[in-house]
Amino acid sequence: MQYYDTGWLAVAFTVLLVFFILFNIFRAGKSTGLYIRRIPGLTAIDEAIGRATEMGRPVLMVPGLGDLNAISIQALKIFAYVTRTAARFSTPIRLCTSVAPVYTVAQEIVRDVYQSEGLIDRYDQDSVQFLSDRQFAFAAAVGGLILREQTAATFFLGEFYAESLIFAETANAIGAIQVAGSTENTQTPFFIAACDYVLIADEFYAASAYLTRQPVLVGSLIGQDWSKLSIMVAIMIGFLSVAVQRNMTTTVHTDDSGVTHQVAAHKTLENETIAYHMFNPRTPPPLATPRQQEQGAAGGGK
Repeated sequence: MQYYDTGWLAVAFTVLLVFFILFNIFRAGKSTGLYIRRIPGLTAIDEAIGRATEMGRPVLMVPGLGDLNAISIQALKIFAYVTRTAARFSTPIRLCTSVAPVYTVAQEIVRDVYQSEGLIDRYDQDSVQFLSDRQFAFAAAVGGLILREQTAATFFLGEFYAESLIFAETANAIGAIQVAGSTENTQTPFFIAACDYVLIADEFYAASAYLTRQPVLVGSLIGQDWSKLSIMVAIMIGFLSVAVQRNMTTTVHTDDSGVTHQVAAHKTLENETIAYHMFNPRTPPPLATPRQQEQGAAGGGK
């Protein structure tokens, strides 16, 4: 009963969006040349690490104050790329965390990066540090580390709150190259004011696909863009169809129960438009009870 009238359109549209993603994953597996828009904040990673290497100073990474979730995991994926590049040039790294689970996962990721690069002898277990689970105690500890070690490049990616400007201003004061990005919209303006490069909105989630070029990630990213375009087109078609229909006259009116009536010519009402019925499908008439069926059969027999 839930697919009566126009309910099937939602299912068909969902299937179309899923098809876009799967189709582009297939394309990415066949070709490595699929286009992803250049993201300045990510292309600056190699430049920042190169500068730290020339100056003989460490690279600092902070995955925010959030728990172990999709956001912190995404930040750690980006930091894995930073660590891999830094390991090849023997550039020291500092990865500071404020949540115990994030600290544990970060340690494993950094160790695996050095192991996969065949540079396990360069791995320093103190490069990943748990500083504090208190917001401003953590901010003070990170600020102190930036000033003591004179970090040449800093990466602030994840969930940040009031401490964001403390980090950014401290690193800016010593002239460090800064790449930042936060899922908290209220903190993005502070990063824009004090950092060299900022990942805005979906750029943060697209980072792993941009850096690794893995077929599944690249295909999913392009498929999602196709899906967004499809939704935008559907919304525009809906607006245009309602605007056109509301300026037309009609002599037929269908009420919510699905009964059609012949009425005088009039401007199309809101509940008579195609778009209205898409989002408010008519409910089917109620099924007759067994007693009503028996009464109907008896009446027909007479």
